[in-house]
Amino acid sequence: MQRRRFLHLAAGTIALAGLWRPGAGRAGEKIFETEKTEEEWKMTLTPEEYNVLREEGTERAFSSPLNKEKRKGTFVCKGCGLPLFSSSTKYDSGTGWPSFYDALPEAVATKTDHKIGVARTEYHCKKCGGHQGHIFDDGPQPTGLRYCNNGVALAFVPDEK
Repeated sequence: MQRRRFLHLAAGTIALAGLWRPGAGRAGEKIFETEKTEEEWKMTLTPEEYNVLREEGTERAFSSPLNKEKRKGTFVCKGCGLPLFSSSTKYDSGTGWPSFYDALPEAVATKTDHKIGVARTEYHCKKCGGHQGHIFDDGPQPTGLRYCNNGVALAFVPDEK
């Protein structure tokens, strides 16, 4: 395992250790800055956004208009508006989902996901706990990482001219 990847994942795990538990943010647990009941989330998100952000679903590949977004700006969490990615780190991975080689500092928290039978690094918005996607080690330099994000979990805020 590359040293940089190991340090990156270890830092995320350490930062997460005191914050993340499976099901956290549900059933009255208050660990995220932005807390809402499941009913409040359902009132503020579309069914597809709710499925991805709150139930850790995955949108269909190539379905997000953000795949083609090329302007300068910031990609923010659709659940709470926390800035997650700079457009300068976005690239076309060919996977069908918006991809980034690095997240903004203090923007995401990670956990291990075994849903498909293998361990993957899942990441969530650090402010509201909304599921964003998974991190893979097949991205471009300088990090070698690919943050594979559900477009429905993001909103794009263009830089002002």
